[in-house]
Order: sequence, then C-alpha cells, then structure tokens
Amino acid sequence: MNLQATIAAVKKGEVKAEERVNKFLQVIQSTKEFNAYIKINDKQAKAKAVSVDHRIKDGRKTGKLAGCVVAIKDNINIKDQETTCASNILKGFISPYSATVIEKLEQEDAIIIGKTNHDEFAMGSSDENSCFGPVKNPHDPKRVPGGSSGGSAVAVALDTVDVALGSETGGSVRQPAGLTGITGLKPSYGRVSRYGLVAFASSLDQISPFAKDTADLAVLFNVIAGHDERDSTSAEIEVPDYSAYLNKDVKGMKIGIPKEYFADGLDGEIRDGILQIVEQLKAAGAEIRDVELPLSEYGVAAYYILATAEASSNLARYDGVRYGHRNKDKAGLTEMYAQTRNEGFGDEVKRRILLGTYVLSHGYYDAYYKKAQKVRRLIKNEFDSVFSEVDALITPTTPTTAFLIGERADDPLQMYLSDVYTVTANLGGICALNVRAGKDKNKLPFGLQIMANQFKEEILFQIGDFIDRKCTRYQWE
Repeated sequence: MNLQATIAAVKKGEVKAEERVNKFLQVIQSTKEFNAYIKINDKQAKAKAVSVDHRIKDGRKTGKLAGCVVAIKDNINIKDQETTCASNILKGFISPYSATVIEKLEQEDAIIIGKTNHDEFAMGSSDENSCFGPVKNPHDPKRVPGGSSGGSAVAVALDTVDVALGSETGGSVRQPAGLTGITGLKPSYGRVSRYGLVAFASSLDQISPFAKDTADLAVLFNVIAGHDERDSTSAEIEVPDYSAYLNKDVKGMKIGIPKEYFADGLDGEIRDGILQIVEQLKAAGAEIRDVELPLSEYGVAAYYILATAEASSNLARYDGVRYGHRNKDKAGLTEMYAQTRNEGFGDEVKRRILLGTYVLSHGYYDAYYKKAQKVRRLIKNEFDSVFSEVDALITPTTPTTAFLIGERADDPLQMYLSDVYTVTANLGGICALNVRAGKDKNKLPFGLQIMANQFKEEILFQIGDFIDRKCTRYQWE
C-alpha cells in the first residue's frame, strides 16, 4: 500500500496511527546495527499517533499527512529537542525553535519518530564522519550508505518510516538514495524553506525529501514546498500539485543524454542499466537527444572551493561562547576558542574549514574563490542553454555502487569524486531526482538521476513515476 492509500486508510479508521508507530518502533529496535538514528522520539510519536486516532474517531479534521511517520536529519531544528549535527561541538544544544518544514509537517499531522545520523555538519559522501559512528548500508553492512544524509536514506530503506527529510549541498540526498535503492529529490534552490536548517554552505543547501518511490515523494513534497517569508532565499513562486503529474506517460517529452556523464570512470553495469531504461523511455515515445555539458568537468573543483569557503564562514559561530561544547581548561579567550574547536570538530570538518579559509585569504581569493564563482555562473548558463532544447536530462547518480566502510578514508580526493554527477545541480540551483535503476552483480543498488530546470520539479515527478511504474530495471530483482 502506497503512502497516499495508507493515509486514506488511517483517515477512515481502517488503520490505526498508533499501531503504525508501534510497528515502526519495533523495526527500528531490530535494525539498530545500521546506526541510522541518533535519537528516537518514541513518547512524542506515540502521543501524536493517539491524538490523530482520537480525532479521526471523533470525526474531527486531520491533516494531509495524518498517520504518516517521518524521520528527520539531525541538522534540522525541532523545538525543545537536541540538534547535534552529528558533532561533538553541538552535543547538548536544545533548539529554541522548529524549522519551517517541521512546522508544516506537524500542522498536517505527520508523526516525527526520530532524528537520523549523518556526516558531521553534512560534510561527507559516505556517512563515516559522524561523532556517533558510521551509518551502514542495508544491502551490505560492511559498506557505506552514501552521505551526508545516509541515516535518513537507511531509515526509509529499512522500512523504519514512510518518508524522511535530509539536506542537500552537493548530492547528499540523491547519492545515498542511489546507493540504498530508494528515491531522493534535490529541490530547486528556493523551493523549500531553509529556515531552521543548520547551515553548511548557504548558497547550496536545500532541505530535501526521501521516499520509497516517486509517488510517495510527491505526497511529502506537496506539504514542504512553498514560499517562507522567514527565509530570504525562499522563492515566491506558485507550487503545483505534484501528485497531478503521476500516472502519466512520457510521449513527446525531450530527454537529453549528456555524454560527459557517461565517460570514463563510470561503472559499466551502471552505464548499461541506465541506458537500458533510456531505451525503454524512447520506446514509450520520449524523444532522446545527445547533448553536451562540457563545463561539468569543472563542477567538483568549483563546488569544493565554494562549499568550503561558505563552511569556514558559517562554522565560525561555533566558538564555545554562545552554545554547544566549551573547553573550560583554557583561561585565555583565544586559547579557549582554539581548544574548543579542536575538541568539538572532527577531521573532515577541520579539513573543510582550513580549505575554505585558505581560498578566502588575501592573495588567493581572486585565484580560487572568485574564479569558482565565475565557473558557477557559466555552469548555470550551460544548463539554461541545454534546457531550452530538452525538458530533462538523464545521467548516473554515482560513478560506482556502495564502497566499503574505510575504503576511501585516507583519500579525500577520491571521496570527493563520489559527487562528480551531482554537484552541478547544486551549483546551478536546478532540481534533480534519483530513482532506483537496478542492481549490479553483487546485488548492490544504483540510481538514475533526472535533472530539470529551476522550479520544474513536476517534470521530474512525471518521468520518475513513469520509470517506477513502467521500466524494467536492470538486474533489479
């Protein structure tokens, strides 16, 4: 039963929200080895479920997500709950307010069951950088689930929730969705409010949803999308009903295949699986066109300059003075700052702060940061040009399936290249969706990425849902 049917059954009283919560809590308990959660809100979730059931029994109104159980990445604030960002520096910090997306979920009677694990401050591609330990892939616990929103992805993949929220800066939802065999959306920049999301790189970050498939994703996205006056980057643009774009065909749609995304470095099984689905779209009436995005090769370099620069600025606030961890052994203010940050931040966060400080420093700003901003503009222009010719692009989501935990720990550059197919969407502010595409010979899942121009998420839902329903997946079963 899909999410829409489940909510309908709850509203009719055929399924009890309380029973659903209890079932999910049992699954969470039995899958603790995967380390998907930082905190379980069992009491609050049960209380909300009982409230929903009572209102339904009394014939009172309930929200659009009544009975829907959600997990939240622990860099999204929930009032009166701890927000750690999976970092020692924020352990014990209790948020005084809720993010806009949390308010929207609660208003529509969603049930928040817990906060999920992730790479510290959302910095990582493998979910190995959490102070709570690594998250493990449900298809092979010796492998990574992808990052940084791996905990939320695993929570959905393990059936511990209906849907989940993560955050996207350079592929942090699409990549783990691909490596765990579920669906993940990176919205257009400005489509979902960032108010209440702890900042990593403010010009790139977006709160982003996970679900089992595109249809379930539409139910969640219909609630969280929209303008928010508390977020100055939120776009005041009408939000369509994304569910209206489900159960449609793709006849007449123009889909581009950028050759740069299918070049050397892409696993052969992933390439064959995606191209098989492309052929099925063609047979269904879609017009397939070869396109070029030559500036994509500069995406990773530009992204890691801009993202680290913004991170070095955003993370300057964690100094031991206002909130979070504080070293109490150092008498001097400067020494306290330094030791607090040294104790509180993990190695990857320190690395990115150092890189960001370097590219913003005198003598290097023009050579690195300013040049990266120019490349970003050119990448955006390139997307605008290609989307004047096609409705959407299809690419791989990741170059490989999930790698072993620890395999790339000593090679940051190799780790950063995991984002080679995803970072350009964040740089360009466009929207992109991962749908499951198949499994390799080792039974490890991989995803297919669909990209569309800014504020054209409905195109993603139409194509993604068609693939979910109609396309035979390469070695999926």
